[in-house]
Amino acid sequence: MSSSSRSASRRALLGLLAALPLGLHAQAPTTPPELAGMAPRGQGRMRFVGLRVYDIKLWAPEPLGADWTKQSLALELVYARSLKGALIAERSLKEMRRQGDISDAKAQAWLAAMTAAFPDVNEGDRLVGRYTPGEAARFWFNGQARPGQLDAEGSRWFFGIWLSPQTSEAGLRAQLLGGVG
Repeated sequence: MSSSSRSASRRALLGLLAALPLGLHAQAPTTPPELAGMAPRGQGRMRFVGLRVYDIKLWAPEPLGADWTKQSLALELVYARSLKGALIAERSLKEMRRQGDISDAKAQAWLAAMTAAFPDVNEGDRLVGRYTPGEAARFWFNGQARPGQLDAEGSRWFFGIWLSPQTSEAGLRAQLLGGVG
């Protein structure tokens, strides 16, 4: 190849490189839309009989105060194994009932909402629930919005599974809240 051909090839290559977006190799991961406006605040790992079930991360716009029920937040669960959505919903209701009495009518309505919201999951699947005080909970599965939103009261009880002092997983709660309340 002649020197003029090499120079033309270099110019063409430099032109292609110049057309690439700056910082392409160093782009930071983007926050999923369902977590927009939030930052990670705490995280932990749920184990059952020593087996990893999921990793969980608490997201919030600002650090949580002593009363988490008065602040917007999201919980992101990344599953480590396959689980049936209906069983996730049933276990969630059982954990919600640890916090206090729930009427049968409410329990059935909330179970139906959670059964619709929680699909069967496999290793690596991501489920996000978003809590806003006084509003229905919203859920996303692998970035896609889910039906079956819990009403405002059910939302508080659901997020209390991890954040209420009556949780069955006090150590996980402490990791998520970072020593708050």
